[in-house]
Amino acid sequence: MTSPTRPSRRFRLSLGVVAGSAVLAAAACAPVDEEPADAAGDAAVECTPDQLPTLTEGTLTIGTDSPAYPPWFVDDDPTNGEGFESAVAHAVAERLGYTPEQVEWSVVTFNNAIQPGPKQYDFDINQFSITEERRAAVDFSSPYYDVRQTVIAMAGTDAADATSLADLAGLSVGAQVGTTSYDALVETVDPDEEPQVFNNNDDAKQALENGQVDALVLDLPTAFYVTSAELEDAEIVGQLPATDADAEQFGLVLDLDSPLTDCVTEAVDGLREDGTLAELEQEWLSEAADVPELA
Repeated sequence: MTSPTRPSRRFRLSLGVVAGSAVLAAAACAPVDEEPADAAGDAAVECTPDQLPTLTEGTLTIGTDSPAYPPWFVDDDPTNGEGFESAVAHAVAERLGYTPEQVEWSVVTFNNAIQPGPKQYDFDINQFSITEERRAAVDFSSPYYDVRQTVIAMAGTDAADATSLADLAGLSVGAQVGTTSYDALVETVDPDEEPQVFNNNDDAKQALENGQVDALVLDLPTAFYVTSAELEDAEIVGQLPATDADAEQFGLVLDLDSPLTDCVTEAVDGLREDGTLAELEQEWLSEAADVPELA
């Protein structure tokens, strides 16, 4: 996100040869009336539908992929406001002053959304992790979600029945080495049990399926995908408590140097400060998706 550059103003002064030095001296001492920023045509963008320079005047266009999966969206319909990311997007739109009738959704694939070049959206929401590499091609809002770490296990096992960290004590729990999942495992799960370490998630999933490990720690988005699309009999046990490790964060994606970035960020910040983001996370990721916290 960059600040707008104010245009410099050049003044040309024609002076006679004889009176030149006198006029210059007077000009140097005279007070200068600076033109207000608004008059210079470089005022900050007002965060209202009638002022925001959106793709379509008076309309906020939000992009996401299709199909749109739960618990981020419900019934593959971003327009209904159901599911965590759909609800967040609608809350941001409302905070900016847009009614539901003033919001349009655009289908944008994950890869196309973060490629350089013209965008088909004003902002895009699709579980985009904020990274410095991506910042070279797009803008991000402030984060709307700190990715939580979760435990998954095969259905019918002792690990799957766990409702607390104490229930995992003595069980074999693993994670991919060098990840925030591994950091969370070391910090929160039974310190007396040596964690199982895997070079990649494929090896970890195979070990879980074969019964070589009782449970795995994965970030929540990965856990949703693994338990719904990859391991038929696996299920999410619960979320681990937040740790001191740097969390992966999701942000809304905007065009690089978009004039909307500051306003969208302000909207996200407001939703965090008034507790809306926490409420939506509880509603759609903890309750609706049945992912309790393991304390």
